[in-house]
Amino acid sequence: MLYLSEFRFPDYEAEVSARMDEKRTCYNTMYPFFVLSRRALERLDFEPVTILYGGNGSGKSTALNVIAEKLRLERDSLFNRSSFFEKYTALCRAKTARAVPEGSRMITSDDVFDFMLNLRGLNEGIDKKREELYEEYLDAKYSKFTMTSLDDYERLKMVCDARSKTTSRYVRGRLSDNVREQSNGESGFFYFTQKITEERLYLLDEPENSLSPERQKELVEFLENAVRFFGCQLVIATHSPFLLSMRGAKIYDFDEDPVDVKRWTELKNVRIYYDFFKQYEKEFK
Repeated sequence: MLYLSEFRFPDYEAEVSARMDEKRTCYNTMYPFFVLSRRALERLDFEPVTILYGGNGSGKSTALNVIAEKLRLERDSLFNRSSFFEKYTALCRAKTARAVPEGSRMITSDDVFDFMLNLRGLNEGIDKKREELYEEYLDAKYSKFTMTSLDDYERLKMVCDARSKTTSRYVRGRLSDNVREQSNGESGFFYFTQKITEERLYLLDEPENSLSPERQKELVEFLENAVRFFGCQLVIATHSPFLLSMRGAKIYDFDEDPVDVKRWTELKNVRIYYDFFKQYEKEFK
């Protein structure tokens, strides 16, 4: 599915003109001005999967943030939104093949990290609650309890429950059923499966962060299915060879000046991986 078909950024002359109009002089930067124009990037044309590839500082995340801001996409984490973002995005133009659906969003690695930290904190709370329930179980099961009034009814139910169940069944029944204990990688992958639903536009900023190679391969399969079967469009900033290999992806190389379209096997970092494994090819046999 194609929602966003084209996005135009201001050229250098337009940015200079905007800066000349800016009356405030106490700033030594006007981010995101002059980040993308120095790569001569004025236009991106999109496919169902479009990838922005490049090293740190190449501008790929800036491009995603600008697009997300222009389209007013949902997002969770804060980002480096300077006071000049609105002025810059006013100079940008987005062309759509169809209306961008509600619920479309930008997902960053910060979103995933925040989710994992929150889940970790929740699980730490669960661990503490589990210890308290173990003590509660033992106290109820082996106490010499006698009901003397209706005020003791809740205590009677607890004692009967403890005496009729094993420790694990008693504790498990009182803990939150929807909290899953999992590794950081599992939690990260779980975040994407919960946030990405059918028929939406998603901008993903380095989704491979925190994911092992195995999990990255699973994420690629999940994302390819989201595009192929569930009507999603993806714009991804990444330098992961697994994500770069996605079927049918159009790849913009932000390390080139000007930014250029390439096949994933032509990208510098991918070639470095290839040459490295070729060097040690015999050791894999």
